[in-house]
Amino acid sequence: MPLLPALARLRVEVFRDFPYLYDGDIAYEQKYLRIYADTPGAAIIVARDGGRVVGASTCLPLTAETEAVKKPFLDAGIGISRVFYFGESVLEKPYRGQGIGVAFFQAREAQAAGYATTAFCAVIRPPDHKLRPRDYVPLDEFWRHRGYRPRPELVCSMSWRDIGESAETGKRLQFWTKDL
Repeated sequence: MPLLPALARLRVEVFRDFPYLYDGDIAYEQKYLRIYADTPGAAIIVARDGGRVVGASTCLPLTAETEAVKKPFLDAGIGISRVFYFGESVLEKPYRGQGIGVAFFQAREAQAAGYATTAFCAVIRPPDHKLRPRDYVPLDEFWRHRGYRPRPELVCSMSWRDIGESAETGKRLQFWTKDL
């Protein structure tokens, strides 16, 4: 897929900011994104300014996700074949607040036709995290306005290297869901 390098660059750039603080690797990101390019029913929604990729959003059936992402649903007795998973949305700062995030949700929900529930997860960082910007506003209200609700009982763990760290560390991520 010719867009993978641009999408990988975008992920590394956007996820470097709080709350993810991801010290990413473009080669790893290109490999990671293959699941969205190769899985039946998956989608990558792309926002462009002219020919330049400025945003992207991913989704796929939860059954195609990693064991770490599926486990909280399985442990809670939720049938994963009825859940459509929203991987992530990344958007360059100058393009935020213009409706692109809303369009990402609409496109992914359209892709989820036939599923009972959509879900995504977000990293949990303490309110007093040393790298939290003073003007940081979580996306919780944006998500609630789209009909999503936090699910404190659905938490997974993923590892990555934070900026300024020498090794990967585990992070907890909480799921948000919406019944369709």
